Amino acid sequence: MDITAFIRELLFSHDCVIVPGFGGFIGNYTPARIDKSTSTFHPPVKQISFNRNLNHNDGLLVGRISESAKMNYGDARNLVEEYVASVRKKLEKGEKVVFDNIGSFINNQEGNIQFEPDTSVNYHLDSFGLESFNFQPLENYDVRHRVARHIDKDPAKRSSMRKILWRAAIIIPLIAVIVAVPFKMNIFKSKVEATSLNPLASAEFENNKSAVDEKAAAAKDLSETVPASPEVVIPAVSSTDSYCIITGSFRSRKNAETQVDMLRKEGFTPEILNAPNGFFRVSAMKCVDMNKALGSKDSVGKKFPGSWVKKIN
Repeated sequence: MDITAFIRELLFSHDCVIVPGFGGFIGNYTPARIDKSTSTFHPPVKQISFNRNLNHNDGLLVGRISESAKMNYGDARNLVEEYVASVRKKLEKGEKVVFDNIGSFINNQEGNIQFEPDTSVNYHLDSFGLESFNFQPLENYDVRHRVARHIDKDPAKRSSMRKILWRAAIIIPLIAVIVAVPFKMNIFKSKVEATSLNPLASAEFENNKSAVDEKAAAAKDLSETVPASPEVVIPAVSSTDSYCIITGSFRSRKNAETQVDMLRKEGFTPEILNAPNGFFRVSAMKCVDMNKALGSKDSVGKKFPGSWVKKIN
């Protein structure tokens, strides 16, 4: 049974898919970019790499096969072992083994497995439907020249525009003066606003002035006798994602603690994270920025091969 279909399905939703006894496929995120040399836009991609040292059974692939094929876990594990054995036999014979839409494998002269990824497939879900495309850069283009040529071709419109600007230069200041003069008057009395633009406002103001003053005095006395309630400050809730650099996943917590000690001696700030499948993942460090996490992964991977970036909420 060909298990590559299950591997492809898991690569869309997981950063690492391990084939027990063979190796692990790791998804590395690359943001959108522009290739100026070829004038090409490239969408975000998840590039697939392979690490033959990640060959322990973390239960992800076997569990998915067991669930999809309606078989027990032991039969699914035997199925994976048989497939891996057939692949290794082909590689030992010097044959090239192709995992459709993932990549190809071949043994080099030293007998080590070499992986060549298939770059035509993007396993980044947010880039679904996006493809690379070329664009033509604009050179020696000045919009001011086009506007000048457009105006010169029509002298009548140019003359009409000058008349409109001349009239606007006269009318706008007059309108500003007419609007501003009434507001220069003293129309604010005892916290009551009256506008000279409404002839009824002044009469209403005179009739109700005494009542307004009484209400203002009563409000002042009340504010002096009643203590102000303390202001309640609700702290803002901020939620930011963080990115962990995972160096290993272990079924035994003791093994995870051993790697934590190794990381701490190297100067990292490690911690143990609980995986959904019951394993213990070891994080070398946390980063709040994905680009920083991807950059730090390379330095961590030199001493701990197979490290990958995991996003946590």
